[in-house]
Amino acid sequence: MSGQEQLLFSSREQPLYPPVLLSAPTPYAYCICAPSAVCEMCGIVGTKDAFFSKTKRFCSVSCSRSYSSNSKKASILARLQGKPPTKKAKVLHKAAWSAKIGAFLHTQGTGQLADGTLTGQDALIVGFDWGTYLQDHGCKAVPVSCFKQVPLYEQWEDVIKGMKVEVLNSDAVLPSRVYWIASVVKIAGYKALLRYEGFESDSSHDFWVNLGTVDVHPIGWCAINSKILVPPQTIHSKYTNWRGFLMKKLVGARTIPVDFHIKMIENMKYPFRQGMRVEVVDKSCVSRTRMAVVDTVIGGRLRLLYEDGDSDDDFWCHMWSPLIHPVGWSRRVGHNMKKTEKCNDMANHPTFRKIYCDAVPYLFKKVRAVYPEGGWFEEGMKLEAIDPLNLGNICVATIQKILLDGYLMIGIDGTASEDGSDWFCYHASLHSIFPAGFCKNNSIELTPPKGYDAKTFSWATYLEKTKAKAAPTRLFNMDCPNHGFKVGAKLEAVDLMEPRLICVATVKRVVHRLLRIHFDGWDSEYDQWVDCESPDIYPVGWCELIGYQLQPPVNQLLLLIILRFYCILS
Repeated sequence: MSGQEQLLFSSREQPLYPPVLLSAPTPYAYCICAPSAVCEMCGIVGTKDAFFSKTKRFCSVSCSRSYSSNSKKASILARLQGKPPTKKAKVLHKAAWSAKIGAFLHTQGTGQLADGTLTGQDALIVGFDWGTYLQDHGCKAVPVSCFKQVPLYEQWEDVIKGMKVEVLNSDAVLPSRVYWIASVVKIAGYKALLRYEGFESDSSHDFWVNLGTVDVHPIGWCAINSKILVPPQTIHSKYTNWRGFLMKKLVGARTIPVDFHIKMIENMKYPFRQGMRVEVVDKSCVSRTRMAVVDTVIGGRLRLLYEDGDSDDDFWCHMWSPLIHPVGWSRRVGHNMKKTEKCNDMANHPTFRKIYCDAVPYLFKKVRAVYPEGGWFEEGMKLEAIDPLNLGNICVATIQKILLDGYLMIGIDGTASEDGSDWFCYHASLHSIFPAGFCKNNSIELTPPKGYDAKTFSWATYLEKTKAKAAPTRLFNMDCPNHGFKVGAKLEAVDLMEPRLICVATVKRVVHRLLRIHFDGWDSEYDQWVDCESPDIYPVGWCELIGYQLQPPVNQLLLLIILRFYCILS
């Protein structure tokens, strides 16, 4: 027998070599002789002397503040009232060690603390169990390969059912951490249902893991790192020759690449840094932009602080969002921008003390080049557009102003204000605007102007009455990739009306590349239309992977109780 085989396998009675006690999986290196401490908020292990406050219970000020916060009720109440919460939510839940390490590794590229905590006052929500939820509802998840903005989306098609991995053996009696080989039974986003080798068709001990975390290893990892393989205690007497059993099982078996986690970590480094200045849409007036500073970067999502606001005046978006631009963009294209007036209250804010540069243009996602030769959009042309203030509606709209570089200012017919304060900016190549008749051709309910009936609305009659013309179909970007989204599949989606929240969601409808996203547990009135390449939708397990809080489906009984309680108070 080769030396590698001796390292790879062990019998059920005695390891082939003494068990190796593994060090605590912590992102902080510390001296063995120095007293250690564990943060009661995020679980990070570090040197006690370096911890915050006299009690040394927390690793940072943000963890200390977040520990006693409470927000779930405020968030639900706010949605019941039809308005966003005024307070901020806690970003991270108390994740497993593997998730914490992943979050720490990717935030090393951002200059942020590993917990990514806001200066908020909201409580942690217990981690959502995707595995149980998927099994109870008998549904599938959208594949990772459908999301271009997430780690390893290009390589995920190589992750298949039946492949073998080495994972921690949670059914062992040895004092040290030991491992065993498991097969992938089912894949749901980043999550995988595993079954230890030896259980065969017995699914009673199946368990879910996140394949993106550092707890899952390729075959041979134990041999390389001198870790031992020990069969689960439940089946330890099932075979007398476990070595031979594994050799047969591993012949021709596939596993994850050796550099799987290295590539994962590389993909979780993001170019934006705390203190970078950008221009972003003004959430209080969508027709203009405001100067903002990057406060937090996590998973490619940015928490921005408006320069002329207070510490609570923030805005969340993805770094690829069409709502964010480099400094100088508004002036260049002719977009309205709010004049920045420095707020005295922000002078001492840590983020503003770290401002060091404007985010360079190449950090932002490039828009598709447009060629206006041969005819272009004109002011007054009619079209159909997703209402940015009610994302579940596609409305009759008008081009109010033509900006440079292919940008258009659009207003919803029947609701547009005279001063243009509710106009919004869409690029001509975005899949948020459609030619007249798009909804009818695809059996989507079009929201007509006030005074018109959606069932009897006619574009021909409306254009004649308003003496307007429809934007030519050839000007719209109607390409449709083979995106892979299917009705009924589960995913994690940003509530774009409250973009700090990422929720359990379902693909309710697919129209070419347009997706109607339903937030599980909420009424259909909260549904939102998004593009299949939107940076605001993620695969199952993404929040767990990067350490972000996932909002679970709301219990309908709880909703009713809170609603009644709110009515009594009001």
